[in-house]
Amino acid sequence: MKLKTSFLIIIIGLLPLVMVLGNSMLIPILPLMEEELNITPVQVGFLLSVFSILAAVVIPIVGFLSDRFGRKKLVLISLGFVMVGSIITIIAGRGVANPYEWVLVGRVIQGIGAGGTAPLAMALVGDLFEGSERSKSLGALEVFNGIGKVFSPFIGAIAALFFWYSAFYVYFIISLVAFLGIYFSIKTVDQQRSNDSLTKYRKMLLKVMKKEAWWLFPLSFLGAIGLFILFGLLVFLSFEIERIYQINGIFKGIVFMIPLGALTVVSYWTGKNIDSDHVYMKQLLLLGAMLQTGALVFFIFFHTLEALIFGLTLAAAGLGFVLPCINTLITSSVGGKERGLIVSLYAMVRFLGVAFGPIFFSLWMEEVVDMFVKAVILITICSLWMIAALKLKPMIKKLPSVIIGK
Repeated sequence: MKLKTSFLIIIIGLLPLVMVLGNSMLIPILPLMEEELNITPVQVGFLLSVFSILAAVVIPIVGFLSDRFGRKKLVLISLGFVMVGSIITIIAGRGVANPYEWVLVGRVIQGIGAGGTAPLAMALVGDLFEGSERSKSLGALEVFNGIGKVFSPFIGAIAALFFWYSAFYVYFIISLVAFLGIYFSIKTVDQQRSNDSLTKYRKMLLKVMKKEAWWLFPLSFLGAIGLFILFGLLVFLSFEIERIYQINGIFKGIVFMIPLGALTVVSYWTGKNIDSDHVYMKQLLLLGAMLQTGALVFFIFFHTLEALIFGLTLAAAGLGFVLPCINTLITSSVGGKERGLIVSLYAMVRFLGVAFGPIFFSLWMEEVVDMFVKAVILITICSLWMIAALKLKPMIKKLPSVIIGK
């Protein structure tokens, strides 16, 4: 049974991997895409953002449809969209006129498909597992997410040695493997099906938001801003290390693996240790938020390559504490028909953070100090909101013991 469960988690874990690869694999080749497509840095950043914006818009719709028609069916349809979008982006690199427009169309279709991968993976885990097994499985999903972030820049850098669009071949293959794995390994999903109309669904959405907004919004925005800052800094790092420090190729991919590796390791540790202990999760949320804030304050005063990598690693580690705790708190606090809805809302806000990070940081990076000051303000506001909403102020004094253990 354990072997079967582990295999199932690996298969489901491919879904957030598909979502992550859609953006992270392109980060180290952004300057190359800028050159080959003859576009501006903002346009390059938009190729990342449009993917996540469309995913975020689609997520609530996919949540409604998955409650009505089943999660497996929607996952397979979503992966089909990702594969079609990948084919279009590959065609864009084969010598067509106006390749940027082709890539943009392909990224739109990929984003629509991606909206049904990572969020439905979380909902699937919520349906298939319970208790500590659920928290460990959700932690495993975050690990797959982290693994994708770690290795996708390296894969993208290697792919760029052949031609700039070869990364989309890799994306198509991973999506195809995920499609086949889900199709053959998951026979049935024990979920409550909904026959509600769209009007009733909208009313239920408003009711759930009114009832759960006091804790759902601060947690969702904390995760979203963390990802907003992470992806924004990765875009900044991509241009900075190539144009200022003349680092490119495979070594450039290795540089990205350092902070993203920290995110993966900490996410794994967090998912493994939190079980269903909500108090411990809230303590780790505080710790993670403080690490991210501290790293951004550090950036205001230190701008060398070594300082950038160190600070980004610290911020990524903080995010590694935050994301698994938020995932578990959200999926464990509701059940049945509301789970797909709540997870969809959370995923929508989270992916909007991923979407707008590259755009804003590509605009902000002309004034580096101001960029970091704005990031500090954002993470501070979200952290204070979470502390106030979850009444975490008494826990702040106990933070030193969190690092040692419960």
